[in-house]
Amino acid sequence: MRAKQLILMLVLLVVGGLALGACSVNVRGNLDESLTVESQTTEAELQQWIDEAIADPLMRAFTVDMRDGHIYVSAERERYGGGQTDTLAFRLDLGVGDGHLTAAISDAQLNGQPVEEGRVALWNERIANRLERGGRRYPNSTLQSVAVGGDVVTMVWDVVPRR
Repeated sequence: MRAKQLILMLVLLVVGGLALGACSVNVRGNLDESLTVESQTTEAELQQWIDEAIADPLMRAFTVDMRDGHIYVSAERERYGGGQTDTLAFRLDLGVGDGHLTAAISDAQLNGQPVEEGRVALWNERIANRLERGGRRYPNSTLQSVAVGGDVVTMVWDVVPRR
């Protein structure tokens, strides 16, 4: 009986946490008492999370275009001193590595010029961390898969109850 109570409490925590995060969620109980949780993130949520991850106060007007299997991101960056803006654009591919979300930016350009590799590496790390925090709501979860399609990013998590 205790195991069923733990599962019920776990389901309520996961569903409640995801509801607060504005993601849609599907939860399925498994025979081994674990849960499979599928969360979906919209373009608007993703746009906000990428903006937060890049964390540049001069960046504005982020747009996210979910394409089949990847995400195209663009933004404007105001130059110091004002008056002029630059255009940032890059491709973002999401994946799974060791149970965590990975982000890989490619073809990052600012006004048609390549963005320095160190900055891209930092953005990759920040974006992966921010998106994973947005999709994960329970500490005992492991990311199983991520898919980009239509207007959503779908993450599937394996959640194991604490013993």
